Amino acid sequence: MIEFNYETEFILEDETSLKNWINAVASQQEFEVGEINYIFCDDAYLHKLNVEFLDHDTLTDIISFDNSLGKLLNGDIFISVERVKDNADDFKVTFQEELHRVMIHGILHYMGYKDKSEDEKKEMRKQENLAILKLSN
Repeated sequence: MIEFNYETEFILEDETSLKNWINAVASQQEFEVGEINYIFCDDAYLHKLNVEFLDHDTLTDIISFDNSLGKLLNGDIFISVERVKDNADDFKVTFQEELHRVMIHGILHYMGYKDKSEDEKKEMRKQENLAILKLSN
């Protein structure tokens, strides 16, 4: 089950379509969605989590806490709507595209994709792009 929670004024436009999309992406890679909680928040909220849990004193767009068991995806994905807006401007993409990229990024981490090395980043971006194409179909 996928739940969307809001710690800011932001509200997703079509929760049902996004749930279906995330389930389809997981299924395509032979994973199953268990309990996934998305928490949309602001920079201050996410910064506090970044310092408290990861000991990183920086702003970020996403923090995901993975509780997956094998092929069953479970966890909490915190997304700073402010950071997504700024990144969309920086990358010259729409807010929606950047939001979808960040949303699926957390799921891809749960499936084992990493983004520390350059090769890992390339593969992560490839998987994000494939997932975004699936959303637009």
